[in-house]
Amino acid sequence: MDISLLLQAAMPSSLRFLLPFGAAILALLYAAWSAKFVLDQPKGTEKMNKVAAAIQQGANAFLKRQYTTVAIFGVILVIIFSIAAYLGVLPAATPVAFVIGAVGSALAGYVGMQISVRGNLRTAKAAEKGLKNALNVAFRGGVVTGMSVVGLALLFFLIAFEIYQNPISLIGFGFGASLVSLFARVGGGIYTKGADVGADLVGKAEMGIPEDDPRNPAVIADNVGDNVGDCAGMAADLYESYVITVLAAMLLAYYTMPTSAIALWLPLEIGGVAIVASILGTLFIGTDKKDKIWSSLNTTIRVSAVLAVIGFFLVTLRAGALQYFPALLAGVVVAILLAEITGHYTNKDTKAVQEIAVASKSGAATNIIYGVANGMRATMYPIIVIVAAVLVSFATGGLYGIALASMAMLSLTGVIVSVDSYGPITDNAGGIAEMSGMTKKVRDITDPLDAVGNTTKAVTKGFAIGAAALAALSLFAAFANAAGITTLDILDPYVMAGLFIGAMIPYVFSAITMRAVGSAASKIVEEVRRQFSTIKGLMKGTAEPDYAKAVDITTRVAISSLAAPALLGVGAPILVGFILGPLALGGLLAGAIISGLVLALMMTTGGAAWDNAKKYVEEGHFGGKGSDTHKAAVVGDTVGDPFKDTSGPGLNPLIKVINMVSLLIASSVVMYSVPVLLHLVI
Repeated sequence: MDISLLLQAAMPSSLRFLLPFGAAILALLYAAWSAKFVLDQPKGTEKMNKVAAAIQQGANAFLKRQYTTVAIFGVILVIIFSIAAYLGVLPAATPVAFVIGAVGSALAGYVGMQISVRGNLRTAKAAEKGLKNALNVAFRGGVVTGMSVVGLALLFFLIAFEIYQNPISLIGFGFGASLVSLFARVGGGIYTKGADVGADLVGKAEMGIPEDDPRNPAVIADNVGDNVGDCAGMAADLYESYVITVLAAMLLAYYTMPTSAIALWLPLEIGGVAIVASILGTLFIGTDKKDKIWSSLNTTIRVSAVLAVIGFFLVTLRAGALQYFPALLAGVVVAILLAEITGHYTNKDTKAVQEIAVASKSGAATNIIYGVANGMRATMYPIIVIVAAVLVSFATGGLYGIALASMAMLSLTGVIVSVDSYGPITDNAGGIAEMSGMTKKVRDITDPLDAVGNTTKAVTKGFAIGAAALAALSLFAAFANAAGITTLDILDPYVMAGLFIGAMIPYVFSAITMRAVGSAASKIVEEVRRQFSTIKGLMKGTAEPDYAKAVDITTRVAISSLAAPALLGVGAPILVGFILGPLALGGLLAGAIISGLVLALMMTTGGAAWDNAKKYVEEGHFGGKGSDTHKAAVVGDTVGDPFKDTSGPGLNPLIKVINMVSLLIASSVVMYSVPVLLHLVI
């Protein structure tokens, strides 16, 4: 079906095109203004600049090697896609669309990280003037990442859609974004946690020196990891979630309502309205009280959500599509509730986290037991919220309603990523303050900012997981339409086989990534011990450690560990689809979505709670720093590190990569899978 006639009736001169396009440009302009604000701030002393320069150099070196690896995989896939497109197996647009999607995702991560590694220095300097100034600089740095993500995502998608005029041609676009996101999340996660765990195990647990102590040879690698994992990785992750959610909604509109231009363009209009709401929401930031930092940040999310809901109502009213408003409202409510629930299980001032700190009094084993239990318990309410949203949105708009709920949730990406990216900036600011010998007054400001940063990163991961689940459900529905599947009978042996395989994949993926973190951490531990034993005067502070060696070790391990997770995500649906058929592939998707969602919630929430339990002890509770309780809490934190920053968040792009590959090969599996061919022969 030629969809161009439908599009001509509603664009490009119409508000349907101008609203999302104008909003995307506005987001990028606001990001540029925020970047200028951050870069105009004082940079501090020469010693501070030296530390910051080392972090920048390490982050850029890692990102360059990571993107080189991604490019190699990308070129191979473009060649494969080109051959498949030539043979008519894939849409002709797939290779070019794949490149556009991949470049946009990589660019979103790169831009955000460049400001993050510069905002950290300026935040440390701003802390000399008080908490409010430091908070403002750090948050503005986060705004650059947040607004760049949504601006680039919407702009690149609009450009690709204008070129190809058909959502089916953009499946390759979504896959390109997904693949880069998987690499960024996994590579950055392995790097950051390998360095972090290694630095903590020797520095804190063995040598008894503070976090971010300049004597620790792994401290620069640790600070680099905060940026490449929590900033660049998160940016690429949510960029991908954003574009594939738009794509899924448009595909469902195309399949189920082929004559409705309104349904086709509504996801883009929603994205445009929410960008404006998010920009306004970011203006509601600022406090000079340590116990109000999280509430100030949370206010920006709530204000953005309220303004977005008002905008959604006006857009659906104008379009004559008010029946979809409940689904949009459900998506926003999910975003708010997931933030609140995650905060409850990860904030150091809550009972859930303090129970883990209390358990540390009796040793590392009980700390770990309580941490795992907390993560498992924290899956219940998010699942209930997501299920409720699915039921409400389906009742009001069918499968398309679920896609709209997902789009409404992801439309808040701008403000959510802004709050998240604040975290690595404040974490690095504390490190720079410690390493450059700034006063205790400065650390008394950067420490609470960093503690709240752990909560913001946990909240964003909860948001990203919920968004990934709803996006995956939308993609699953699009796959079912593309494959001609109306129901999945779990008693069918092929479906059941797919369910088991799909449920297993997130666990295998987590095992691969956690082992990679363990490998990197082991090498860092050996290197840090070697330097402390061989560099005379290092412990006394009269000699400098070899920071570059630790940076190189973690970079090499992270990059060398990228292939296996990527091959698992891409290879599993291809093998199952062509060997066991479309029904088994449908079962695999269902199993991977459910298993991956629950496991990701457990790991990210549990890991963040371990981290903040450690910080609660470090504030002076139960003996404070250096006590046996503190040592037990550090062990729990190191176990939680790969949970919350590598394997848990890495499951988001994994689930979406599996769905995008399945969607890409759906028609081929229907025609050429082994069960289908056997049926034809028999």
